[in-house]
Amino acid sequence: MNGANTEVPATPSHPIRVGVIGVGNMGQHHTRVLSRLKNVELVGVSDVNVELGLDTASKYRVRFFEDYHSLLALVDAVCVAVPTRLHHSVGMSCLHARVHVLIEKPIAASIAEAESLVNAAAESNCILQVGHIERFNPAFKELHNVLRTEEVLALEARRMSPYSDRANDVSVVLDLMIHDIDLLLELAGAPVVKLSASGSRSANSGYLDYVTATLGFANGVVATLTASKVTHRKIRSIAAHCRNSLTEADFLNNEILIHRQTTANTMTSYGQVLYRQDGLIEKVYTSNTEPLHAELEHFVNCVRGGEKPSVGGEQALKALRLASLIEQMALDGKAWHGEDLAATGIESNAIAL
Repeated sequence: MNGANTEVPATPSHPIRVGVIGVGNMGQHHTRVLSRLKNVELVGVSDVNVELGLDTASKYRVRFFEDYHSLLALVDAVCVAVPTRLHHSVGMSCLHARVHVLIEKPIAASIAEAESLVNAAAESNCILQVGHIERFNPAFKELHNVLRTEEVLALEARRMSPYSDRANDVSVVLDLMIHDIDLLLELAGAPVVKLSASGSRSANSGYLDYVTATLGFANGVVATLTASKVTHRKIRSIAAHCRNSLTEADFLNNEILIHRQTTANTMTSYGQVLYRQDGLIEKVYTSNTEPLHAELEHFVNCVRGGEKPSVGGEQALKALRLASLIEQMALDGKAWHGEDLAATGIESNAIAL
């Protein structure tokens, strides 16, 4: 254990002490899962909404802290689920107190704030994990495994939702698309060399509510991403167009389908064609593990010293840099490439993420 607040070594017989800062929509789920994890002691919760905080603390029989700074002295780690604009200030306070942090995505409201958090985590020798929860989705894990043996030509991500008041302090890029930005960077495995984006706002919003982006990677893979807060149906999917197959991952139904082209005839005993098979669909079965449970279990293991975060500050910063470019391009309404991208910090024809 690296946390300065820990007097007892982190072993299976000594639980990791964890708190939750911010018990809104996502913080409620963090609290629920942490209360059930083995070898974890949920010490308390904190929120500026005293009534909500007290209700949550009472429900899970833990302490409520109106000032989260008082919670920091009693824990080894925290989950931060406050509005994005507060990620930096809260995260920095936690890291300065030498408390390990899992902070919800996006890592911060700006690249400068994100860089500050990454540097603070390194200086304090603390874990900084960022809540890119889809990395822990069983469907994505299986998709990643399937594509290891495929030659990927193009990727297509769609993440759409009906409008809600949740996360209305950021654009759809930082709320929804950033999930798929992180996933596609992982799947493509190459730098981005070309980028275009466009978007629109709903009448009642000051932020982009619908954005589509096209990425070109150095290895020739092309990717399209669409994110929407104004679509009247919830969609979470990634399709991989490969040399020998089309693989579709549905994150909502936890399902993967692999389509392969094949031709086979079934003949009668008289040599007549009874039917022709022109394609084959394989269904890949995945586990029913709750992604948040897997994510928090991974965080606790990292705090205990057994693992390195699969999405640490550096990976989250890379996703935020690309998301910021997409957001700017969607607002500008133009495509950037070549010399235009060079002005953004391109190196060797690749966007410096």
